[in-house]
Amino acid sequence: MSELNVVATIPVKPEHVEAMRGPLNQLAEATRREEGCVAYDLYESAAAPGVFVTVERWTGQDALDAHMKTPHVAAAFAAAGDALAGEVAIHPLTPVEG
Repeated sequence: MSELNVVATIPVKPEHVEAMRGPLNQLAEATRREEGCVAYDLYESAAAPGVFVTVERWTGQDALDAHMKTPHVAAAFAAAGDALAGEVAIHPLTPVEG
């Protein structure tokens, strides 16, 4: 089974950026302890402040699916509430050969 790479973007309203740092860091810490998580890094875009980006590597789709059902993912979405400036976009990636 090949690993699955994922990038997710989380746009946060400017007035909520500081408040979201804690919940997003908690999400990252809990996710790194999940079975099937190879790597999970959290960033904030330098080009678009307030847009948080996760760069993730999973053992496969099943591991990502299990992650999306965890209590810490639910808690992060609950903490976001009205803080989101748009949709969270999750991008599983496929390699480009050539």
